[in-house]
Amino acid sequence: MNYIIIDLEWNQCPRGPEFENPRIPFEIIEIGAIKLNESFEIVDEYSSIVKPRIYKHLHKHVRQMLNYDESYLKSGRPFDMVCREFMSWCGNDYTFGTWGTTDLVQLQKNMDYYYMNKFTEPFKYYDIQSIFADYYHDLGSCRLERAVTAMNLPKDEAFHSAINDARYTARIFQLLSKKHLNDQYTYDYYHEPKDKQSEIFSFHRTYSEHITRGFEDRADIMEDKEIITFRCYKCRRKIPKKIKWFSYNQHSFVGVGKCFYHGYQKGIIKIKTSNNGKIFAIKKVMPISKPEVEDVYKRQLELREKRREKRNSHKG
Repeated sequence: MNYIIIDLEWNQCPRGPEFENPRIPFEIIEIGAIKLNESFEIVDEYSSIVKPRIYKHLHKHVRQMLNYDESYLKSGRPFDMVCREFMSWCGNDYTFGTWGTTDLVQLQKNMDYYYMNKFTEPFKYYDIQSIFADYYHDLGSCRLERAVTAMNLPKDEAFHSAINDARYTARIFQLLSKKHLNDQYTYDYYHEPKDKQSEIFSFHRTYSEHITRGFEDRADIMEDKEIITFRCYKCRRKIPKKIKWFSYNQHSFVGVGKCFYHGYQKGIIKIKTSNNGKIFAIKKVMPISKPEVEDVYKRQLELREKRREKRNSHKG
């Protein structure tokens, strides 16, 4: 199994969002990737410029970041050709690694535009930015350049070049501890599981995650017994609710349960819309302290009071 450390550069409509193509708001103009083997040794790299088809002029902010202009992009090849070549280069047994969570989303949006997306369900990958943040708490989810500085890596290549940024990300990944790597994966949410049997239940050292199938109606999600059931993130037992699920905002629900063995745990349900218009949920359960339980309860009371006042104002 190989690790494919990927980085992308993309452009957007230079005339503003009101003129963008809704199917592809960000057009990929460069793909760079490093291939690591199971020993985390660099065995190959991939780099290609993509000739833009939708946004042929660079957005002013993109132009400021990049080390090239439109004339250089003209030397690239069409996205579908580059992408097929890249996916073939990846091979059959690999896991992606990225700096952050956006590259794989944009890759699939661009693949969808050309009707060539072969990914159909959530898949595991490594968000190296998040893993870095686990070890460098004072920096958190920082920019790549700051992480390179923190790890005292030589800045011998310009940033905001896909292949260069992929090299930097791969070097960071090589240096980070692999002690908990089997636990540090995350899931790409561009697609939802296709049916109930395919739903994902993932248990980690510090949280659990449930990714649901798609629903036609948002209300159906909170009526599904498995979704609203609290299970301990550690022992997986069903646990009683101490604070029932309540709507935190338009897209999120929060609740609290308590495991006899592992204490208080907060659940967060986030409602998402997939690329095909289906509505699905991501539920995470994690341990919290007694003061944090009190904060959740106070927040529930505050929201309840605001809604009561809003109802009364409408009546008046």
